[in-house]
Amino acid sequence: MDEQALYESRLELVDFLTEVLHDVPDEAFVETLLAGDFETPDGEVNEPLDRGFDELHTFAEEHREYDIEAVVDVLEQEYTRLFIGPRPPVIAHETYYREDADYLGEGLAEVEASYSAAGWAPPEEYPEEDDFIVVELAFLRNLIDRQRRGDEEAVGFERVFLDEHALTWVDAFTDDLRQETDSRLFVAIADIYEGVLRFEDELVAQLV
Repeated sequence: MDEQALYESRLELVDFLTEVLHDVPDEAFVETLLAGDFETPDGEVNEPLDRGFDELHTFAEEHREYDIEAVVDVLEQEYTRLFIGPRPPVIAHETYYREDADYLGEGLAEVEASYSAAGWAPPEEYPEEDDFIVVELAFLRNLIDRQRRGDEEAVGFERVFLDEHALTWVDAFTDDLRQETDSRLFVAIADIYEGVLRFEDELVAQLV
């Protein structure tokens, strides 16, 4: 895979995670998924990412003949139960898992400082708190895109962000998600998210 293709793959994976974690999966997303209109890397990447892709393909195969609206309804119910509540069993916020910060408390300032240091502010379409998983994914996407355009500083910003933020809670979050859901799709999402961060960690270590 050439350099530009690698950047495109990295961005596509982050976009996929953003779409499925930002809100309930919509009909267009589910239709694309069940039709198999998505690409996954050839060969092995890392254990959680490979496992997540296998789960994703299996989910698509198992539900291919189902009514799209019925699948959307089931996924909407599961997303709402998992992440919205009224008493969600999975909290997709960094500060919930931080032992050195109160949930949605002072730890938010540290997350925001990481964004500010890189000259980035969360887009208005994400009204959630700045430590929400999708906001962190949007920041990661910005850094990858800047690297693609030749911004060498973005590599250093990603190294700090991974070490001080994203990697500090990925294991606990994905363990919770796997434990709390019977949905093959959301198990796949847990694996893919873990695998993407592991891949980014290894890649950035080579670039710094």
